[in-house]
Amino acid sequence: METHEINKRFLAHFEGREHTRVPSASLILDDPNLLFVNAGMVQFKPYFLGEVPPPYPRATSIQKCVRTGDIDEVGKTTRHNTFFQMAGNFSFGDYFKEGAIANAWELITKSQDDGGFGFDPERIWVTVYEHDSEAAGLWQKVAGIPSERIQARDGRDNYWDMGVPGPGGPCSEIYYDRGAQFGREGGPVVDEDRYLEIWNLVFMQDVRGEQSPKYGHPPIGELPKKNIDTGMGVERVAYLLQGVENVYETDLVRPVIARAEEFSGRRYGADHTDDVRFRVIADHARSGVMLIGDGVTPGNDGRGYVLRRLLRRIVRSMRLLGVHEPVLPEFASVVRDAMGPSYPELVAGFDRISDVVKTEEEAFLSTLTSGSRIFDLAAEETKSAGGGILAGDKAFQLHDTYGFPIDLTLEMAAEQGLTVDEDGFRTLMEEQRRRAKADAASRKSGHGDLSVYREVLEQHGETLFLGYTDLQANARVIGLVADGVPVRSVAAGKKAEIMLDRTPFYAESGGQVADTGVLVGNGVELKVFDVQKIVQGLYVHRVEVVEGEVGLDTELTGSVDAARRSMIERSHSATHLVHAAVRGAYGKRAAQAGSLNSPGRMRFDFTTAGPVSSDVLTEVEEEVNDYLQTDVEVQSYVTTKDKALELGAVALFGEKYGNDVRVVDMGDYSRELCGGTHVDRIGQLGLVKLVSDASIGSGVHRVEALVGTDALRYVRKEQLLVSQLAGSLKVPTEQLPSRIEDLLTRLRSAEKEIEQLKTRQVLGSAGELADKAADLGGVSLVAEQLDGVDGNGLRALATEIRNRLGNRPGVVALFSPAGEKVSFVVATTAGARDKGFAAGKLVPRFAEAIGGRGGGKPDMAQGGGSNPAGVPQAIEALRAAVSGG
Repeated sequence: METHEINKRFLAHFEGREHTRVPSASLILDDPNLLFVNAGMVQFKPYFLGEVPPPYPRATSIQKCVRTGDIDEVGKTTRHNTFFQMAGNFSFGDYFKEGAIANAWELITKSQDDGGFGFDPERIWVTVYEHDSEAAGLWQKVAGIPSERIQARDGRDNYWDMGVPGPGGPCSEIYYDRGAQFGREGGPVVDEDRYLEIWNLVFMQDVRGEQSPKYGHPPIGELPKKNIDTGMGVERVAYLLQGVENVYETDLVRPVIARAEEFSGRRYGADHTDDVRFRVIADHARSGVMLIGDGVTPGNDGRGYVLRRLLRRIVRSMRLLGVHEPVLPEFASVVRDAMGPSYPELVAGFDRISDVVKTEEEAFLSTLTSGSRIFDLAAEETKSAGGGILAGDKAFQLHDTYGFPIDLTLEMAAEQGLTVDEDGFRTLMEEQRRRAKADAASRKSGHGDLSVYREVLEQHGETLFLGYTDLQANARVIGLVADGVPVRSVAAGKKAEIMLDRTPFYAESGGQVADTGVLVGNGVELKVFDVQKIVQGLYVHRVEVVEGEVGLDTELTGSVDAARRSMIERSHSATHLVHAAVRGAYGKRAAQAGSLNSPGRMRFDFTTAGPVSSDVLTEVEEEVNDYLQTDVEVQSYVTTKDKALELGAVALFGEKYGNDVRVVDMGDYSRELCGGTHVDRIGQLGLVKLVSDASIGSGVHRVEALVGTDALRYVRKEQLLVSQLAGSLKVPTEQLPSRIEDLLTRLRSAEKEIEQLKTRQVLGSAGELADKAADLGGVSLVAEQLDGVDGNGLRALATEIRNRLGNRPGVVALFSPAGEKVSFVVATTAGARDKGFAAGKLVPRFAEAIGGRGGGKPDMAQGGGSNPAGVPQAIEALRAAVSGG
């Protein structure tokens, strides 16, 4: 049974049982606790947490998921995958354990002719939480599973919660016995390779406290409404129903391996080492394409760094299979063809996906070249110092800065007769992981911390936003929070968070900054300096009480800073127009990757496959300002998401949209899904002036612009500057470029002449220094401190002195302090090298005195230090080294 058919049957089964079919959420939801969506229930968390009421009592979905905690283990076994699909059914206070068990049992055991999966009921085992006798009894009652195939496990295996205070509950896992050839008898508690888990049913019934029931701590209460959250591993079911041994051999993954076989001429299954590489390629290609499809672009941190690692591991694996030409676009097309029937957005957005992987592969191949040079230098330093082990920090630098996988460094080191300090490398990697975990922990909000806001939402409902039409409105205080604690009143001089039943204030979202303004009442005045949606649907106003005391149920009048709001609206409308112009110039693949709309200024990030031409951006600016002259009306309306997309509205990657969406039209030029506020007519923007553009990562470009009066002020300032320059240089403004270029040419020529004079002056002292050489046991040593000589000058002077020493065995060491740093160069003659004095090996003999390090070849080495005061000591150490042979 094909994987797409498995998905189809799962959804049909639950739709036929009154479940609402919900599309897969993006892999990048706005959740501070998650890098990527990693479970089917993630998009339903607000319903389980009670942050918002669920729009349906039952739901079903096939959720795309990515888990990246063990990227380095992928390929070593057939069990690790970074991308997978999770099929789930969910009940929000509707059916509970018996319904969940009945629904699952019917689907997995019903014959394939009748729309089920057709698993043999006699080969099904289940596990239950050790204290959940109810679930064990229901499996016997509903499914007829004998007690010997129902196994109890403790909370570490069969209790689920979110890792923080909040909802949780026991779970029951469904296993399929693959047969004696796959392991020992005795059920899942004995062998989870033979008995393969395919489905997990979570019975969400408890309220977890600070300590988790997973580790024996009792829950602190029961949920008022019990929920169901289940997850079936689509890939696992697929390889069971397709009669293959693991996910890598299923219909959606094996085609990637087949393409890698064609490229390499090698065969999967013939060699274990090659098989690891084939599996890395297959897994990472799927994950990479799915992530790019949801708007992730390669970068050096966060999601972008994970994607970059995935793509570069593919390239590296192919090189180890003997393939050095570009491969990523080919693999991306295979993934598109395999996954497209379930995820049509991959087909629609494939041009952009292909551009991203192509650009990243080209960048990595270039990085391999530059990183190899760094490796060669590190290897030479190691060997020059007489070592045979490449330092762990060098291997870590190659990994962290240049994206070198450790196996690449190991292989290159072996080629040069070196080993690598892997323990040191892994220690640094572990430190980095700890820092990342600490950072994640610091960002983790902890759902329990939001309970005060959820209580307000549950008691009073969502905030009514009036700001699309009104900048002033009367409202009632429904919640007050000070220092994270609910309070009944707040006095003058204090800051607090205030919640209202209605508001004209826009809360920061969609790239648009929050409104500011005032709230006033009878003897009360509050300054509003920020507005956030801490839980969905509830506007939280951050205020300072200027006068009086505000309490619950206080009636207030909110007034938005109208001038500031107008400036923000002009910026936001300008962003839409710039987006449209950029898409017109670069095509649909130029997708928005972020924005910031603040008073008078906008910032717009977009994806692009290659360099962005300044000429094109000039055309974008002209096109936008030309369109402003039409002064078309800006219209907004609410419709279904499907209808909006049918009308050509642009949806942004990573944004979560409901069934009903708000569309903002600016004529036929721009149509986007947007919840922000905008001008009434585009002529109100006045002027849009692009003021900067830059690449901010692989395949991501950023433009910034000023809008309205701010743009006009900028243009006037630029005009004044040009006029002043023209006046100073006494040329018309149109001749400024050529006049400035002429001045720069003359300046560069003068600087070159000065540099040549300096070099001649420095080299002029070579003879005098050579004549002062000390004879130490038949070796001439020139060791001097020279102030104010740069690195190039030191090398040139050392070379000249060495030449003047002629055939004598000679060592030249020159030190040049500059501030808190000191540079040095060591050069040796052929005669000195014959006596065993290699420049690179002499450096460690004196480097400690100046707090430095360095290296190089036997004839010349260089480096630097942080202790200029130690130069005399370094010279004495060098003298001792030469004297002692």
